[in-house]
Amino acid sequence: MLKILISGYTGFIGSNLTEKLSKNVLYGVDIFQKDSVVKHFGWEELGEFVDSDCIVHLAGKAHDTKNTSSEKEYFDINVGLTQKIFQHFLKSSATKFIFFSSVKAVADSVNSDQLSEEEVPNPKTPYGKSKLEAEKYLLTELQKWREGERTIKRRGDGANEPVQIDKKVYILRPCMIHGPGNKGNLNLLFKIQQKGLPWPLGAFENKRSFCSVDNILFVVQQLIEKNIEPGIYQVADDETLSTNELIKLMALSQNKKARIWCIPEKSIKALAQVGDFFHLPLNSERLKKLTESYLVSNQKIKQALGIDKMPVSATLGLQKTFESFKK
Repeated sequence: MLKILISGYTGFIGSNLTEKLSKNVLYGVDIFQKDSVVKHFGWEELGEFVDSDCIVHLAGKAHDTKNTSSEKEYFDINVGLTQKIFQHFLKSSATKFIFFSSVKAVADSVNSDQLSEEEVPNPKTPYGKSKLEAEKYLLTELQKWREGERTIKRRGDGANEPVQIDKKVYILRPCMIHGPGNKGNLNLLFKIQQKGLPWPLGAFENKRSFCSVDNILFVVQQLIEKNIEPGIYQVADDETLSTNELIKLMALSQNKKARIWCIPEKSIKALAQVGDFFHLPLNSERLKKLTESYLVSNQKIKQALGIDKMPVSATLGLQKTFESFKK
């Protein structure tokens, strides 16, 4: 049984992760507190926290599609909190640190066939820039720690000989994560389908990678329990889908026929610009997210884990997500 500290444990991924790892001793650090099997610590109490075996850092500020957040907010949270909890990690006896970054730390748009870990990061949004800055901080501080005096602990047999501890850092860059409890663009799309409204963006042809929460939880559990090579890993489902295919899956989950309209792209883009000005649900940022192609390679993480495919297919994972939206 392992001792695992999870930051952001009350969020969408954190709630699912605590359930997945419930057989272990779990500690949570978050802004909020909820009744659960997790022993809660506030950020101000982190320095007094008992050592854990592994830290999973989920806490952060998500991408704001309404563009109402300042760049400072992203850096204060996504970088500031990361610095705080990573310094705790370096001083503790924990040997593994798992950081949730994002593919947006690399690119907002994918110009090549697929985004890979070899791509030179060039984020454009404050969200992506803050996540990349946090990544750089982790790698820089880890290198300083390795070059300096490493954390040591005494052997359990009473001998005085110190045992040197190595520390492994895993940076995960998932694409759009979906699953029960998810809120965001997928939920918005589903509500449109529930109301029987037509999907007006059928003229846009695209392909996107998604990431089932079950697949991301599988990856995290493997990293915690097994001896996996540390590094930067993208996480995505194996299959890709178009937005039109998503709409059809949503309609199918409601036993309805998908209503897809193919309105000319120019007309839709003009409407989105109006949405920018009047702060409507459809704006240029959201239109881009709904219609652009964004393909993410997951070959590196599968190779590291020694698997041929992810446990849950994109279609099955999305069907599970849509079923949860109906409740």
